[in-house]
Amino acid sequence: MPAAAPHDAPGGVRSTLPSLTGLRFVAAFVVLVSHTGYLFFMGADPADDYSDYLFVIGSLGLTFFFVLSGFILTWVAREDDTRRLFWRRRLVKIFPNHLVTLAATVILMTVTGLAVTVENTLPSVFLLQSFFPMQDVIQGHGINSPSWSLTCELLFYLCFPLLLPLVRRIRDSRLWLWTGGFTLAVLAVPFVAQVLPDQPVMWWGGDMSWWEYWFVYHFPVTRMLEFVIGILMAQIVLRGRWIGLKLPWAALLAVAAYGVTTQLPDVFAWMSLSALPLALVIAAAATADVRGERTGFGGRTMVWLGEISFALYIVHYLVLYYGPVRAVDPTHGMETWSFAEALGDIALTIGISLVLAWLLYTFVERPAMRRWSRPSPSPAATAPPGTATTGTASTTGTSAAPATAVGASEPAPRKEPTLLQ
Repeated sequence: MPAAAPHDAPGGVRSTLPSLTGLRFVAAFVVLVSHTGYLFFMGADPADDYSDYLFVIGSLGLTFFFVLSGFILTWVAREDDTRRLFWRRRLVKIFPNHLVTLAATVILMTVTGLAVTVENTLPSVFLLQSFFPMQDVIQGHGINSPSWSLTCELLFYLCFPLLLPLVRRIRDSRLWLWTGGFTLAVLAVPFVAQVLPDQPVMWWGGDMSWWEYWFVYHFPVTRMLEFVIGILMAQIVLRGRWIGLKLPWAALLAVAAYGVTTQLPDVFAWMSLSALPLALVIAAAATADVRGERTGFGGRTMVWLGEISFALYIVHYLVLYYGPVRAVDPTHGMETWSFAEALGDIALTIGISLVLAWLLYTFVERPAMRRWSRPSPSPAATAPPGTATTGTASTTGTSAAPATAVGASEPAPRKEPTLLQ
């Protein structure tokens, strides 16, 4: 998402949010380290507890992305934008990278002898896999399982034009109250999961069933609660209701939430306890950018890494499964190595993932956004002044009415709901 897009900040100051772009990389890197560290350390000798701590930390990265999506989409929302163009930009943002990595996954699965089935591929094509409470669909052997989160993002994008007008109707004095209410709803999710049908426990042990894990972690409807918290937090900042919390203190709260999460049992360890603290981090970073304060995340290198963060997120799991150093052999399962070997393999996997992310961003994501994120100008919009165009000429010989400010291909007479209606 364009985290550095301009917006009228409180007080009428036009600002960009480079720190949030840099923090996107931090979140993606946390997920990468979580997956690589968990899988490599689980096969290391001794395994100790490193893998357990790394496994849970990846959930913070996903929560950050979900909250950030709501915050950024609200921050850059324009009064003259239309729903159709909004949805078009969002689809072009996620589908090119997704379809390229999905095609690569199918090829790699075929080459390594893994079964390519309707179950483990077809729902993924349309980003529907997280709606199915089936482990083979979401986390099947050899598939690019991180793409499950794109199902959630797709639902967020579809609902955002409907959610934003509702949130904008909330009175300023009640924004924090609503944020607290949605935070409590997030905390209630694992309790609701307890009433789901009994299922076999997860493969890593404990008392959590697959259905509980799916409902708390993968189900797009429950994850939308975090997205709405992001929308609310953006409204808090934009309407001048921010409490003035500085970024280091907000980050400390997020770290503390992670520490508590690691001590929670089973399904409660996967709830988004960090949703509100991470929302505070996002708001604090945005406020610092508006004020021109340095955060350490808005420099040129961090912004560049943030730009490739989506590509990094969507490609790194393929390196884990099919790269030269495999945490999981596609045909033989887990490998075993020394602790020192695990560290070296993690570093190599991260390096390869960064290179592939840069290539995917440079040759797929960025060209697709430039080519398809907006419609091509219509003949009426591109014709020189005074030139009549087919079907739109007026009696004075000039072109038809100018296109709307949102997209040149949308003639003014055509009425379409705006994003904020």
